[in-house]
Amino acid sequence: MRISQRAVSLHPSATLAITATARRLRAEGIDVINFGSGEPDFDTPDHVKDVAIQAIQEGFTRYTATGGIDELKDAVALKLKRDSGLSYTKGQILISCGGKHSLYNVFQALLDPGDEVIIPAPYWVSFPEMVKLSGGRPVFAQAVEAQGFRIHRGLIEPLLSPRTKILLLNTPCNPTGAALSRDELEGLAALARERGLWIVSDETYEALVYNGHRHLSVAALGEDAYARTMLVSSMSKAYAMPGWRIGYAAGAAEVIKAMEGLQSQMTSNPTSIAQRAAAAALAGPQEATRRMRDEFDRRRHTIVERLNAMPGVRCLNPQGAFYVFPNVSGLYGRRAGSGPAITSSSACASYLLEAARIAVVPGIEFGSDAHIRLSYACSMALIEQGMDRMAAAVAALR
Repeated sequence: MRISQRAVSLHPSATLAITATARRLRAEGIDVINFGSGEPDFDTPDHVKDVAIQAIQEGFTRYTATGGIDELKDAVALKLKRDSGLSYTKGQILISCGGKHSLYNVFQALLDPGDEVIIPAPYWVSFPEMVKLSGGRPVFAQAVEAQGFRIHRGLIEPLLSPRTKILLLNTPCNPTGAALSRDELEGLAALARERGLWIVSDETYEALVYNGHRHLSVAALGEDAYARTMLVSSMSKAYAMPGWRIGYAAGAAEVIKAMEGLQSQMTSNPTSIAQRAAAAALAGPQEATRRMRDEFDRRRHTIVERLNAMPGVRCLNPQGAFYVFPNVSGLYGRRAGSGPAITSSSACASYLLEAARIAVVPGIEFGSDAHIRLSYACSMALIEQGMDRMAAAVAALR
């Protein structure tokens, strides 16, 4: 039996693999603290769950329109107007089975074989794979840690070619937590205008920003930026709804129409019940999201302080999301006892899993082998315990 080259060449999601490993070890009775997870540890707000239960009781369990119910499209439009000052009609919005599905729909609709997509690095692990699955070619723009992993015009412009089709933005960023400023976004929008590029803007973590930073969508920077931006977001992070699998895209009506046609042959509509719940989350009270953000902020300070106290480890303070991306290259070349030397982020992650029983994601999966990623979407008690374990494991290296 021969498997397609497309499937064989695909690189599976490292974050999902790490989470699965942590769950398997815990099921075997091994006490592993999972810092690999990309989902909030909070429960979905009660008023959202209540709407879903009501939908079931009312028999709202059949197919819906492929692109989503009007109630949810109206809620998305309300949210984008309320939070970003953006106006979209229902014909400019598509509801899909999670943010990942929304992004994949965009790439499938816009890319032809050989088209290039500029992806700032460090990057979310799925970005390059989705581009490749859509026939495109990822071109990486390596952000500099000493500059706070900032993305700006000067970093992107030298990488453009006649085949460049899309500039991908992710702010706040997974894994670094960097959030772009107005000046940076304006420079990137001007570059896209001058070179005729689409902008795909992943704004999944926009509600989870700290230190007074205010999220600004690139689509809000004028008519031209609005016209060439495909905005993507998800219910998973800001509303603690990862298992509900609802994401959305907003942008040019002709692209949305193409995406809906593709979706009609891949998944049809997202789950009817989850759509009702998502509408309640977006249009209803936002206090649960604010409380969650405040708690993430508290955890952020703790984990950054603890990491920076470890010899050989340094960690920037993220502006958004719920990840830290510490540089662990200062540990390379060291070993514990007669064990193998740590020579890479993968080796570091393996050592921490073995010696400290903490699960982290190697930075190489995000485009930087000098780093590892830890999620602080877990309780403060687990963060403190995990940092104690990591500190002891680091101290054992010579």
